Amino acid sequence: MSSWKKAAKTGQKTHRERHQPEARNFLGILEKKKDYKLRANDYNEKQAALKLLRKRAQNKNPDEFYFHMINSKIDHGGVHREKDKKEEHTPEQIKLMETQDLKYVAYKRHLEAKKIEKLQSQLHLLDAANVTKNQHIFFVDDAKEEKNFDLATKLDTHPDLLNRRTNRPRLSRIKDLKLPDLSQATIAKFEQQKHMSYTELRKRIDRENALTVVQEKLEARRAIKEKRITRPKTIRQGSQQHAPIYKWPYERKR
Repeated sequence: MSSWKKAAKTGQKTHRERHQPEARNFLGILEKKKDYKLRANDYNEKQAALKLLRKRAQNKNPDEFYFHMINSKIDHGGVHREKDKKEEHTPEQIKLMETQDLKYVAYKRHLEAKKIEKLQSQLHLLDAANVTKNQHIFFVDDAKEEKNFDLATKLDTHPDLLNRRTNRPRLSRIKDLKLPDLSQATIAKFEQQKHMSYTELRKRIDRENALTVVQEKLEARRAIKEKRITRPKTIRQGSQQHAPIYKWPYERKR
């Protein structure tokens, strides 16, 4: 008998809510229970938020102050947003940001990075090693040996090559080398070319850093325009040396 009751229950019709009567079609679709529950829940949440705000307003300290009071305002949509502060830009950054787009700046930065890599592979930054503070320490047995200590003899090299940390051959190797006879004018020309190459490398590194800052600022602007509903919080204001840092509130992805 119980199995018959179960079978009879499966055959029952599902309950359906009635639709809008024809005489009331001008009022639109009739609200169902699921629609009412959504509307009721939304209303209750708003009432609870208002109750909490009233409670906070009653318990508020009139002498309380924090900088967000003057650094934010309510916009036309009734949303509390932070005020936009003027960022510091160099004239070159302003010109690039007003006349060029993000793809162009990223492309120019990529070209500068490639040229920097090429120059560094040619120069190897040999002279930069002389600037480092690393030292080679030698240990002696007594004060007499320290007084008569000769660094060139210890390293078996020429005294003029002691300041070089790279390409410092030994005396036996120097005797076997067949060096070309270069005039002072040729040596001065080589030194000038090397100086010009390092100057170009320094300028390209500075330009690549400037393009990086402009690219990051343009990316931050585009991110703010794409997310107009949620205004980010400013973590660090932008300047001529770095782009601003923003933090968006977490949004759960459905």
